[in-house]
Amino acid sequence: MADTYRIVRHYFNGGSGSTIRTIDTGLSLEQAQAHCQDPETSSSTCTTAAGKRCTRQHGAWFDGYTRER
Repeated sequence: MADTYRIVRHYFNGGSGSTIRTIDTGLSLEQAQAHCQDPETSSSTCTTAAGKRCTRQHGAWFDGYTRER
């Protein structure tokens, strides 16, 4: 059985570290990598209204992926 991956959004909370929220699960490695290569998956490169709203509400963030267990 092939490994599956989940997308996690990392929010930076200043001096208190970061918060993580799961965005999607059950993805192939290729799907997870494609998601994370999209410029809209980081507060520093997003241009959509939704991405900018997320940045205003939560501060700096980015999406990463991890293998599911």
